[in-house]
Amino acid sequence: MAQHEVVSSVTGVVFEVAVAEGATVAAGDTLVVVESMKMEIPVVAPRAGRVARLLMAAGDGVDEGQVVAVVED
Repeated sequence: MAQHEVVSSVTGVVFEVAVAEGATVAAGDTLVVVESMKMEIPVVAPRAGRVARLLMAAGDGVDEGQVVAVVED
């Protein structure tokens, strides 16, 4: 199985974790929502698969380019 790291496109605070580890997701499904400058930016699955790891929880700070989840094919 190939693993794909999913990264945040902005610096901010994790507002919501929308999925659980082990969940099956489709390409484009929201994994995490990051709040930055009073905006909510979704971090989405780049492809269909299973959420192998979630590396963030609600309230955690996140930097641009930081890995927030890992999705397996």
